[in-house]
Amino acid sequence: MAGKSTNRGRSGATGDSPTGEGPVTRAAVLAAALRIVDRDGVDGLSMRRLAEAVRRDPMVIYRHVPNKAAVLDGVAEVVFAELSVDPKDSDWMGQLRSVARDFRKIALDHPRVVPLLVTRPLATPLGLRPQAVLRPLEDILALLTHAGFSGPDALHIYRAVFGFLYGHVLNELQEIVENPDETDDLLRLGLYRLPIAEFPLLRGLAPALAEYDGAAELERGLDILLTGLAAHIPRDHGANPN
Repeated sequence: MAGKSTNRGRSGATGDSPTGEGPVTRAAVLAAALRIVDRDGVDGLSMRRLAEAVRRDPMVIYRHVPNKAAVLDGVAEVVFAELSVDPKDSDWMGQLRSVARDFRKIALDHPRVVPLLVTRPLATPLGLRPQAVLRPLEDILALLTHAGFSGPDALHIYRAVFGFLYGHVLNELQEIVENPDETDDLLRLGLYRLPIAEFPLLRGLAPALAEYDGAAELERGLDILLTGLAAHIPRDHGANPN
């Protein structure tokens, strides 16, 4: 019949899949985008590849995410949604440690998404960010004010902790060795390339650098950070415990 396409490989106006799997959703689009970024990195993501991944015409994808920037924001949103905070935990330091460990695990599970977690939210005014991105902030503020900190001090603690976390995961993911099978630490890390007269301390730390343990380093940093915050930021110990 004239005017009716016989190509079932293209989706129609309803957004149905060519295999009759039903209409696509924003969640399905973002899940496919996350898989692409996990596998190929941000540069490997395009609207065309995303459409192919969900077996839809690209125009169907644009109904859910208007452009690549919106897809990247959505990917950060999906991953941030994996992070949960218990705002009613009476042990605020223990809860922040748990959040930090969970964030590190998420980062290691999605290493190619980490740059989005660190940079994408900063490109959007606070009130315009997705709720999944803002939820950890709101819950940590609730946790800390419940523990007796003032609102501004709770915000200061949040910024200090997440600033540390962002730096930690970026640093851990960049601990790349040049020759993994080399037993000599200078050769393994490629530090032999550095002039000894200009970088004596860095070269001298080769054994410590080679023994880098991301989990242990996180705990050491949290010890220093949380102990310092607890000692220097006053609390209202008469705060309502409920």
